[in-house]
Amino acid sequence: MSGHNKWSSIKHKKGAADAKRGKVFSRLGKEITLAAKFGGGDPELNPRLRGAVDAAKNANMPNDNIERAIKKGTGDLEGGALEELVYEGYGPGGVAIMISALSDNRNRTASNLRACFAKNNSNLAANGAVAWMFNRKSRFVVEGEKADEELLLKVLIEAGADAEQLEAEDGQAEIIAPPEAFESVFNALREADVPVAESSLTFIPENSSRLDDIGEVRQALRLIEALEEDDDVQAVYSNLDFSDDIMKQLSED
Repeated sequence: MSGHNKWSSIKHKKGAADAKRGKVFSRLGKEITLAAKFGGGDPELNPRLRGAVDAAKNANMPNDNIERAIKKGTGDLEGGALEELVYEGYGPGGVAIMISALSDNRNRTASNLRACFAKNNSNLAANGAVAWMFNRKSRFVVEGEKADEELLLKVLIEAGADAEQLEAEDGQAEIIAPPEAFESVFNALREADVPVAESSLTFIPENSSRLDDIGEVRQALRLIEALEEDDDVQAVYSNLDFSDDIMKQLSED
């Protein structure tokens, strides 16, 4: 499990992740709008939209909000034109960072992210600077009683779904698959009545950047959290890694 995922796990256990419901709804709404824009407004024919809608429902987003977001994407309602943007940078200790954003104003987004990096003694980099360190993958998160490695492995094998990695721990399972396998894995889980808490196309680092100084780890995590707070940012990925001992110290902070 990468350092960033370790920290996500700590926040999950503390109940601190996605504490601001309004921001969560805004982020989910943008993803629904973009999915509908590029794949159509029917969730049954658009796997990305179906995953976004399921995630919104899991977060208790009102149905009216979901419908409005879909209609914005299909053009049935007016709204700012969103575009997908990817930014790259270097954090403390040389940690590689990639940022996925949805924005109606790329100049504003770039300016805000550049300032965020600067405040945290880090640098926003040019396109391609760190992208070569990451691979595009499909990612699914299952929580609760069905987050069982043996059960999920059986579901995926029986459906012939092409999953590359499956890890289950503490009531949460993560499935990694090729980007082109998104629909087959998603459908396999859905048909087996396995609730999917998260589903997305993500960036997975080829190699990790291990920091052994807890001060540098804290700086890197502060940067990641600050980036995640930006209204245009959908997700932040990094190759940060650190020891279980540091993880224990962080969880006790």
